[in-house]
Amino acid sequence: MEIIFEYNDVASSDRLEEHAKEKLEKLFTRYDFVIRADVFFKSENTTSDETGKTAGIRLSAPGPRLFAESSKENFYDAISETVNELMRQLEKRKDKMKTY
Repeated sequence: MEIIFEYNDVASSDRLEEHAKEKLEKLFTRYDFVIRADVFFKSENTTSDETGKTAGIRLSAPGPRLFAESSKENFYDAISETVNELMRQLEKRKDKMKTY
């Protein structure tokens, strides 16, 4: 399991990385075919106060890469939302991989 963090217009944060690692650890233990995760943090100017902090995660697994991104008022909520979306995508991928 390898996790790579990238920051775009955001200062790096150890607490933020620990939170992301904690959330991604659940994915790695549940879906052992996931090899690597690239986590992107980006801050954008938006008209809404409820968006602007964007977290994107790209997972390397057999087949096409999986990607999810969400924009919330803080990075912690954005990571949680993104991991939930990836969980749904991984469940679909796992169903397709089953051999009968």
